[in-house]
Amino acid sequence: MALIVILDDRATNRQIFSRLASTIEPNVSVESFEDPLVALAWMAGNVPDLVITDYKMPNIDGAEFTRRFRDMPQCADVPVIVLTVYEERSFRHQALEAGATDFLQSPVDHNEFVTRARNLLKLRKQQLLLADRASNLERALIDSEKSRAEELRNSSERLAQVIDTVPAMISAVDRDGRCIFENAWHVAVQGSAPEAGSVAEAASPNRIQRLQCHRKLDAQVFKTGRALPSFEEEVIDRDGNRRHFLTTKSPLRDASDVVSGVLTTALEITERKNAEAHLVHLVHHDPLTDLPNRVLLTERLGRELRDARTSDGTVALHLLDLDGFKSVNDVLGHSRGDLLLKIVAERLSGVAGEGDLVARLGGDEFAVLQTGPDARERIEEMAKRISDAVARPAMIDGHELDASISIGTTVFPDDGDTAEELLKTADLAMYRAKAAGGASQRFFTPDMRTEARNAILLDAELRRAIDQDQFVLYYQPQVHVATGQIVGAEALLRWDRPGQGIVQPGSFLGRAEENGMIVPINEWVLRAACQEAQRWRRLGLPALRVAVNMSPLQFRRQNVCEQVAAALRETGLDPRRLELELTENIVMENVDSVVNDLGSLQKMGVQFSLDDFGTGYSSFKYVKNFPIDRLKIDQYFIRAMSENGRDLAIVRAIISMARTLGFAVTAEGVETYEQMQLLAAENCDEVQGYFFSRPLPADEFVALVRSQSRLAHTA
Repeated sequence: MALIVILDDRATNRQIFSRLASTIEPNVSVESFEDPLVALAWMAGNVPDLVITDYKMPNIDGAEFTRRFRDMPQCADVPVIVLTVYEERSFRHQALEAGATDFLQSPVDHNEFVTRARNLLKLRKQQLLLADRASNLERALIDSEKSRAEELRNSSERLAQVIDTVPAMISAVDRDGRCIFENAWHVAVQGSAPEAGSVAEAASPNRIQRLQCHRKLDAQVFKTGRALPSFEEEVIDRDGNRRHFLTTKSPLRDASDVVSGVLTTALEITERKNAEAHLVHLVHHDPLTDLPNRVLLTERLGRELRDARTSDGTVALHLLDLDGFKSVNDVLGHSRGDLLLKIVAERLSGVAGEGDLVARLGGDEFAVLQTGPDARERIEEMAKRISDAVARPAMIDGHELDASISIGTTVFPDDGDTAEELLKTADLAMYRAKAAGGASQRFFTPDMRTEARNAILLDAELRRAIDQDQFVLYYQPQVHVATGQIVGAEALLRWDRPGQGIVQPGSFLGRAEENGMIVPINEWVLRAACQEAQRWRRLGLPALRVAVNMSPLQFRRQNVCEQVAAALRETGLDPRRLELELTENIVMENVDSVVNDLGSLQKMGVQFSLDDFGTGYSSFKYVKNFPIDRLKIDQYFIRAMSENGRDLAIVRAIISMARTLGFAVTAEGVETYEQMQLLAAENCDEVQGYFFSRPLPADEFVALVRSQSRLAHTA
């Protein structure tokens, strides 16, 4: 009766797997356990035929359980299936090193579970049969030595017939190294058996080498009188195929308990070794492109650095990032994006030299390890070949894609002494290339490390600023051109930075966008601006609108509709008094999702303006599809329109288009009386800029509005 042990800390899983196990074959006995330590204690007195264990369990995980189980008597060869929900292959690798036989990914396919368990149970039965027959063989040999020579010969012939049926290589030698017998399976794998009683030699060099190794091991058995631990060996069979075996050597004793021979048993494990090799390959390679991954790159880079130190050589590492790859996925879909990644992988492999390594580190990030470049010119030449190869147009399902990459290059020994350090410096150089607009290459320079260190310090300061409420809002008036009255204000962020005073956003907002802290910062800005606008109403100021800038990251990471509704609800602000300023980056990303969010907010009464209008390449394409109330003309055109007729024509065209589409227009950056006159002549609705007022703290803005109201009342 087969004994199967189920180990899982969830009762439902134990019940399901126990039922499935009971269907594998008739008369199966199933024991299930919740705690791996309790299971180990029980199995100290009960040896199972198959163990099925979850990876994640209380006290110890599946890898540690397997390791302890393998150390128990008679459990070294019991098959163990590990169930895991983890997709990372490192967990499987740990379980494999601990002695796991097979793996199943949760959720488990029931048919696959039954099939694999049945196959492993059959393997276990073959192992037990082999062990039993080997034991019988040993006893028979001992008994035969007590009989006459004829009886010994007849017994040996009968035993040979028995072991010929065993699917394993079995042989025995005496103290002189003479072959006592080889079974039929041994002959089928290794070739024709030698003459009975002669020294076992073979024509195959592989077999000669194996016999020489085995003679040394046999000598240890004769010397110690003890069996050797099982060991793995590779055998080239008579057809030239590589096969793997798990081999054991045990002493054969005569009637006087003296070791008279050595029994060698080799059980084939080729399929298991192939599975292990496949798993090791998966651990070290990217599943999409089959390129080496970060793990293998780091290992190889470490070896190259050790060799370079010995030979005073040079190693270059190029880190690559595809420019604008996200838009490929967004527009054409992830399947075509994957095809582009495969094309890039093939092209990079094509330009790599002998001894170089191309790796995919994840996403759209690749690396090329250039070994032994003898001059900077060779490194620059490699970077150019990489860039040129990727830049060639790629045809994917009828779409012609033009790809470009940003390359960061670092060199040993100048830029770092370890694999980890070179990966960091290459990353810094790559981000410098990205910051330069992409489609470029940069070598690492020491100032990049300084910039990175400053960025880390700035990150820490920004976290403290968020936690300690160090941010404040200034308000720049927005003035109605026809009446000259203040009708609203744009809320502008400032940082009351300890030791520096009030800091402009240009010195920190870019970094906040990169590290994601712009999300909590903008959330605070929205809530604080709504609170201030509600305070204006309580102070008796005219009905003013407050404008708040939004970040693309908010639309990617947050439910903007819910966030704005919550801010209005908490502050009590009339939604008609809130205007959200959008950028083209927002309206171009996830178009359908953004349209839905904006539509829901507009139904509540919230207004929207499109900021910096006229500077982007897609403004006119997208503006008609979005619920926009106002266009804000970028100050670049306002600044130059009094001197450049073309800029004035652009301003006039924007205002005309806005009129046609039913939008209001606000001009930003108005600084002179002449600019104001030109805008008034073009019937611009509103203006803001230093001509009227710089951005003001909240109380100063309130004072300005009140003074204007008193003047209007006096007039």
